[in-house]
Amino acid sequence: MRRDGWLRLGASVLAISTMFAGAACGTGSQTATGERVSYTGTGVAARPLAPADVHKELRKLEASYQGRIGAFAIDTGTGRTVGYRTHERVPSNSTFKAILCGAILHKARTTDPGLLNRTLHWTKEEVVDGSGITGKEENIKNGMTVARLCEATITTSDNTAANVLLEQVVGGPRGMTRYYRSLGDPVGRLDGYEPELNHWNPGEKHDTVAPAFMARDLQKLTVGKALVPQDRQQLATWMKATTTGDERIRAGVPKGWTVGDKTGTADGWYAAANDIAIAWPPSGAPVIIVVFTHRAAKDAKFDNKVIAQTTTVLMRGLGRMS
Repeated sequence: MRRDGWLRLGASVLAISTMFAGAACGTGSQTATGERVSYTGTGVAARPLAPADVHKELRKLEASYQGRIGAFAIDTGTGRTVGYRTHERVPSNSTFKAILCGAILHKARTTDPGLLNRTLHWTKEEVVDGSGITGKEENIKNGMTVARLCEATITTSDNTAANVLLEQVVGGPRGMTRYYRSLGDPVGRLDGYEPELNHWNPGEKHDTVAPAFMARDLQKLTVGKALVPQDRQQLATWMKATTTGDERIRAGVPKGWTVGDKTGTADGWYAAANDIAIAWPPSGAPVIIVVFTHRAAKDAKFDNKVIAQTTTVLMRGLGRMS
């Protein structure tokens, strides 16, 4: 796989941005550090965390985790945002797959009618690890439609499905990078295929994104104008059916919320563990949440709890915990 430069990152940049509207209501919640916070109704916290407090809580969580956290959240109703290490590069791992399927929906709608119903084929030799659906003999023999491959790519993070879509539909990693740029993302890039794209070391630039831009990408695809309403709904349907994220962002939002997400994991490579999501409350506007984590030791084990805890802090920063 080509790499167009493995560069050292400079000094870490901590960026937190948030805007707060008037106080609202909730019932109570516990922070990542165990502090009990009281609320006065349902849906929105009475006192959102100040930016400095979000920073403080996530810095403590990061220290106890012995790694790095990059995160960003957007309240799509108010425009408020909150984040931590928002513009630092982080390995995307399999989170790119949600954006990949957005690119395919856009192509099918704009330049390639019938694409989603087209059957693609691959060989047994092309099947890689983490391919529970595309590795089945019947699917290798008969192929699968682009729509079914997208579904497998998002819901089970099937690696061969993603590789087939990359190679046969969007023009490989370079095509994926071009799509990031079309969304106005100057940072996101893909340089390789699964599973090699996960072989990332701290300071390297290949196969990385920045939390703030990744959140904006997902916002444009799920509630913005990058896709028509029908295609936004289809992407959301796939993400809601994800089977790999129950202990990550889904575990950090208030009970009763509906979450569509796409995870990414690279155990054995600094325990990179990520999740990007759109979360809908029982009523009101959804929230976009992205959390990227990795540890300091290459052979460390990932921890889903840090993603859930980070999510809760972000939601408190937006005033959306109940």
